[in-house]
Amino acid sequence: MEYPRTSTDDPSALRGAAPCVPDDVRLYAIGDIHGRLDLLTELLDRIYRDRAGHDASHHKIIFLGDYIDRGGDARALLDFISTGQIDGFETIYLVGNHEDYLLRFLDDTAIGPNWLKYGGAVTLTSYGITPDAENFHRVQKELRLAVPENHLAFLRGLKTWHIEGSYLFVHAGIRPGVPIARQTRHDLTFSREGFVDCAHDHGHVVVHGHTVCAAPELLPNRINIDTGAFSSGTLTCLVLQGASRAILQT
Repeated sequence: MEYPRTSTDDPSALRGAAPCVPDDVRLYAIGDIHGRLDLLTELLDRIYRDRAGHDASHHKIIFLGDYIDRGGDARALLDFISTGQIDGFETIYLVGNHEDYLLRFLDDTAIGPNWLKYGGAVTLTSYGITPDAENFHRVQKELRLAVPENHLAFLRGLKTWHIEGSYLFVHAGIRPGVPIARQTRHDLTFSREGFVDCAHDHGHVVVHGHTVCAAPELLPNRINIDTGAFSSGTLTCLVLQGASRAILQT
């Protein structure tokens, strides 16, 4: 699905240049997966076919986080992506707020109620653990034993942001007006209010997920590609090369 470019698509208009990535890089940014390995497998097949039809020296995939919770099979998904690279691509994995919930729960059961409220029970079940809001200490102990070390290493090694050309990739958003070096992990993994309704130029076009939308939002200052894959069945990928943009979806 190709999206035509118009002047309103250009967050760099005031600086006289359309947002872009290097011409020799074809970049694929994938939105929130939430355990749907079936959809990721389908989307990767579409990405492989797309790569074959376009010339580029370098191919990159950026995952915007939220690999677990809400739907699908979190353990199976982490088994797949925790191996690191995808053949033929440089891969960059960002952290989402749901990965943050799991990591925090391993150290502090106080996060348990919020984690369950936002879909953590599905992840616990995928590891063979029965969710129990009355005994989070038991759940924590069982989770510590159940999560493989390679899953933990992967989750603890996730990046909070990545810049490529004119684009800044984060999970949720940013605090407008704050330099990226001063954005906190919470800012980048939980931001919504004050960001999604902000029309200001952020210096980069911010590519994000976290806030579910029925269709990709391609706005002058941000692009949202969280199309609620866990329930909609639509996993979205933004494709960038030079100043061009395209969308791939399941």
